[in-house]
Amino acid sequence: MQMQLGYRWILLATALWILGGPQDCVAQSVPARTAKPFAPLELIVLGSGGPAALGRASSSYLVLLDGKPRILVDAGPGSFARLGEAHVSLEALDIVLLTHLHVDHAAELPGLVKARAVSAGHPIRFDIYGPTGRPTQPDSPAFPSTSRFVALLFGADGAFAYLKDFSAPVSFQATDLADSGAKAPRAILTQADLTISAIGGHHGDAPAIIYRIDYRGHSIVFSGDIDARGLPALENIARGANLLVFDAVVLDPPGSPEVLYSLHSPPQAIGALAGHSQVGQLLLSHLSPAVEGDRAGVSVSIARHYRGIVTFAADGMHLRP
Repeated sequence: MQMQLGYRWILLATALWILGGPQDCVAQSVPARTAKPFAPLELIVLGSGGPAALGRASSSYLVLLDGKPRILVDAGPGSFARLGEAHVSLEALDIVLLTHLHVDHAAELPGLVKARAVSAGHPIRFDIYGPTGRPTQPDSPAFPSTSRFVALLFGADGAFAYLKDFSAPVSFQATDLADSGAKAPRAILTQADLTISAIGGHHGDAPAIIYRIDYRGHSIVFSGDIDARGLPALENIARGANLLVFDAVVLDPPGSPEVLYSLHSPPQAIGALAGHSQVGQLLLSHLSPAVEGDRAGVSVSIARHYRGIVTFAADGMHLRP
């Protein structure tokens, strides 16, 4: 027992030495950009790429409320490094929204949890939301529910069970959200001026969720990976949003392999949806090499139906909707 306690103290001392101590970590993490007035709602792109290893982190975003990172949306590989480069304090980060459980959207969650844990000297609770599970089907694999996913990572017998008290006590509350059947979005969290709503999306055989964050008159919607069958739900929840973050992976047909259109939406559909929903800005993210290589063509296609601001995401980008 004494040896176990000694080992934990060594780990804790090492982490605090690397960080300069919990208080020093918070002080040093305040970025130069804080000289500007804080916006009520701000987005930092931690990962703007897709599943291939091509120099971008995969899908991941930090949402700041009044200048403080509070919400993590997806946790794709590489986002841990981008988080360090953002130079922000994680003191208030306690909400995680997972659009679906593909590797390029969820694999970095343990690293980001650890980053939060070693920056604090007090108990931490994460509220994690994501899709319900799906059993194995004849033509598709099984997907765990979000609560099962969290248990497999951080539960008593999980792969990273040690993180529950590695530096600070960490607990998790996982909520499974239905990915189909809902006619309208529903609020899944309401705290003072913050409301987070969700509705089921559609991404091939993977259970998927669309999220909307509303805070003090500003709003961001995250499509996640979405095919044509999920667009009516996305149009519903995105109506009037200040910013729509849309995963852009394929070109208009026949510019991409046919099978990809059963998983993703092409630029012409993105533009039509953004126009119908009357969103203020459109951020194209989860960019594939094909989309990145034909920005002009993608922009022209979207502009047929949408006249608002269109931006192509990059790792580290900051936006204020």
